[in-house]
Amino acid sequence: MSDKTLSDLSEKMRDIDITMLMTRTDDGSIAGRPMSNNGDVDYDGDSYYFTWGDSRMVADIEADPTVSLAFQGEEMFMVNVQGKGTVIRDKSEFEAHWVPDLDEWFEDGIDTDGMVMIKVRADRVRYWDGEDDGEITL
Repeated sequence: MSDKTLSDLSEKMRDIDITMLMTRTDDGSIAGRPMSNNGDVDYDGDSYYFTWGDSRMVADIEADPTVSLAFQGEEMFMVNVQGKGTVIRDKSEFEAHWVPDLDEWFEDGIDTDGMVMIKVRADRVRYWDGEDDGEITL
């Protein structure tokens, strides 16, 4: 087991844009979908993702906030985050995590009708870095 810190992991996660966000559905199965961190890479245990409020993912999180994130970087660096998802509808919170690239998907920026932000707060972070592996509990 390694003794990497959350700061160590954040540094290695900087170049990973896409994660698989998994939720538990109403029938108990697991649903996953790719999500972009939009360059919001100073990982402190919280992750933020923009999506549509009427999506299945949002309904899943509102019914059961237990989520998992899977990241894969270069040279066998992988991270699994287990935590709780929260659906945020507050535009002032959107602004803190907005980047211009999101305008491609949400043309009215933080004022886009029907847009929400998902915050994932980690409880446990498990990582593999080649032969090195470990776990951080938050």
